[in-house]
Amino acid sequence: MDINIIKAENKHLIDCTEALQKSELGRVYFAEEGKAIKALSEGISKGEIFIAINKEGICLGFIWFILNGAFHSFPYLHIIAVKEEFRSLGIGKKLLKYFEQATCKTSSKIFLVVAEFNPDAKQLYQSIGYTEIGIIPNLYKRGVTECLMMKEI
Repeated sequence: MDINIIKAENKHLIDCTEALQKSELGRVYFAEEGKAIKALSEGISKGEIFIAINKEGICLGFIWFILNGAFHSFPYLHIIAVKEEFRSLGIGKKLLKYFEQATCKTSSKIFLVVAEFNPDAKQLYQSIGYTEIGIIPNLYKRGVTECLMMKEI
């Protein structure tokens, strides 16, 4: 699939919100009314969200990363979500590759956390070189354990 990755704008907010809310991550962390749109509005305003679009200009998914988000020194992948109808087409991998290429010039390591309820995502991250370096219980939500992962680039 031919896609481009561009910086998200406010006009992409609804598409990004839909992708997030219809994901397991969204159902667990962003179920409260208005929470997803508020968070994504902030990420877009800070220029931290990038979207995958096809040649027709349709938003397929997004990635939100913070350049100095991990330990105030390293890039941190905050959220990645692909719209339901476009999953399993390699869009998530393309977004991850974009994240790595965008940050490799300024950093030797990148970080993310993946929730225990998302083993498929953890397996994907491991398959592309991320290593589990720690477990953090109750990081974002009580009762949910996150796995801290790192990749040297």
